[in-house]
Amino acid sequence: MSERSSLINRKTKETDIHMEFCIDGSGKSQIETNIGFFNHMLESFSRHGFFDMKLSVQGDLYVDSHHTIEDTGIVLGQAIKSALKDKQGIKRYGSFLLPMDETLVLCAIDLSGRPYLSYDLTFTTEKIGYLDTEMIKEFFYAVSYHAGMNLHIKMIHGSNNHHIAEATFKAFAKALDEATQIDERIQGVLSTKGTIS
Repeated sequence: MSERSSLINRKTKETDIHMEFCIDGSGKSQIETNIGFFNHMLESFSRHGFFDMKLSVQGDLYVDSHHTIEDTGIVLGQAIKSALKDKQGIKRYGSFLLPMDETLVLCAIDLSGRPYLSYDLTFTTEKIGYLDTEMIKEFFYAVSYHAGMNLHIKMIHGSNNHHIAEATFKAFAKALDEATQIDERIQGVLSTKGTIS
């Protein structure tokens, strides 16, 4: 694995999560959350962002999917933050407008160290497979706050719930890939403050 990688283990009474994450990967993933559609979304994130990720989640799905999905977001946010270290030379900003058939989703990121989520997606079903659609917002909220990123997600248009969710995860992957790229013109970090932690 490259230097920009991380290993996170998080165990609570509700979930037991192990994640290996590499920013400078090739899009390889081994993911098991026991929620099929969530696996599919995280595999898409890994593949389209060129992030390598191994993830194992054991959660209290006999309760519901909330803890499994939210805690996975917490761990992914921690993994991103840890892998970026001091953020030397990164572009910091990334955005992507991703089409998927009738759906168009915008994602914009600032790896500023200041967490914030602006989320504007509309789903017309309560579930996609075994994933509760209301948990998609909770996932990205957890990622943004534990990574320390400013994250904006907006659906421009769309009607198919599967397409809306998948376009969102892919747009997030592409925007994060851009924001984490090294730009040789940047000396130190891209901030007049001298820090983006």
